[in-house]
Amino acid sequence: MSVPALAVEGVIKQYPGRRALNGVSFAIPPGVCVALLGHNGAGKTTLMKLLLGLTRPTAGAVRVLGENPAEVPLEFRRQIGFLPENVIFHDELTGRDTLRFYARLKGERLSRCDELLARVGLAEAAGRRVKTYSKGMRQRLGLAQALLGEPKVLLLDEPTTGLDPMLRQEFYRIIQELRDGGSTILLSSHVLTELEARTDLAAILRQGELAAWGSLDELRCQADLPVRLRLASADEAADVAQRLDGLAANLLTPRSLEVVCAVSDKMAALRQIAELGEVVVDLEIQLPSLDDVYVHFGHHAASEEDPR
Repeated sequence: MSVPALAVEGVIKQYPGRRALNGVSFAIPPGVCVALLGHNGAGKTTLMKLLLGLTRPTAGAVRVLGENPAEVPLEFRRQIGFLPENVIFHDELTGRDTLRFYARLKGERLSRCDELLARVGLAEAAGRRVKTYSKGMRQRLGLAQALLGEPKVLLLDEPTTGLDPMLRQEFYRIIQELRDGGSTILLSSHVLTELEARTDLAAILRQGELAAWGSLDELRCQADLPVRLRLASADEAADVAQRLDGLAANLLTPRSLEVVCAVSDKMAALRQIAELGEVVVDLEIQLPSLDDVYVHFGHHAASEEDPR
């Protein structure tokens, strides 16, 4: 078996008066994209800092590409890219000069900078000072910085903040390319609708503990959330509902109804609906979304503050 790209083993992080993480364990294989989810105060920021080697666990172990990130040399750190939620650059430098500064720190060739600026849509603004950049432009410059050196691990904290819909699509296209190329990506975001079809696994933190871990399908099964089957019918919906023996059906309109069932009963319900024949003129299947799964496992009062 290959060494996990990221591994967290029984990690506890204690701060004075509070415990940010409490016995968190998971392992992420190479070449996958993982959504890191949790309410404010769940421990996401603390976990990112541990993986970057910026702080050490009180107990347990953290491994990045098989190594302790707090003890590795600079050469090893070049394999890790990081984009914080709030990127801060020197206002008087141009976008190109900023990226060249980080390229020198990472030992990357300077000729790579213009290529990365073009990749994130900043080619025309490369010669402008950063103080003239919008928030979205600064975020794209931050992404270019994170991609220097073609890192094997990318840690991204709210990476699409300030990006318009087209740029969000382009961002996820880049992430897909990196994942296909073998990079491992841990992506923290509150925009769950964006992550649902773009991540392989999800880690949901709640009050410093790992509330759920797995693929979306696995989490749906663990949560045992209902599937909703919406039917449009040629006959009266009330008559159709009576023909669906043993299924819970709710009338929506005179010609439509909704059947609610467990995930495990979905195929049996679909077979029964298929037996209705041409009476059913349309069918929509609504599986529990990532939002639904998150609310089930990780919802918490938003008044808590994120641990630092």
